[in-house]
Amino acid sequence: MKPDLIAARDRTLPDVLPAAGEPLHVLFCGINPGLYSAATGWHFARPGNRFWPALHLSGFTDRLLRPAEQAELPRYGLGITNIVPRATAQAAELTEAELRDGARHLLRLAETHRPSFLAVAGVTAYRVAFAQPKAVIGPQDDLLGPARLWILPNPSGLNASWQLPRLAEAFRELKAAADDNQP
Repeated sequence: MKPDLIAARDRTLPDVLPAAGEPLHVLFCGINPGLYSAATGWHFARPGNRFWPALHLSGFTDRLLRPAEQAELPRYGLGITNIVPRATAQAAELTEAELRDGARHLLRLAETHRPSFLAVAGVTAYRVAFAQPKAVIGPQDDLLGPARLWILPNPSGLNASWQLPRLAEAFRELKAAADDNQP
């Protein structure tokens, strides 16, 4: 798989979004695709990433979806995008300018698709992208277009301070807010 990973550098992944007119309750936003995700074509695909288990354990999905099943998300009113579209081996390879440009792209996406919540998975990237150096995990006071902003912990297996039970609880808090926001 190593040659596939090397070839995946700078690739982009298409967003996972509901069809026009379908509800979008939560748009999850990664920092950028890793090489494994870019090689497979699936968001949060690297083994050890806890996004999919946290999504299920929090109640967003009725079963544990595999990354290859990401197209199922719109039926739950969910979607996935990234702050920066290009794949890298590490998010640290991204520039501040790319992250800030990504925030502007997210605003356009929010205005077009009108999610109730935009949930960024990664507080450090959020702080740079949105020029909010003191932002913390959880709901934010600011809106992005019509969307309420929420910061989730990065679900990467490298984020050792957020083990799956704690990560699922953070997702569960967002799920409760999203449920309260539905008509």
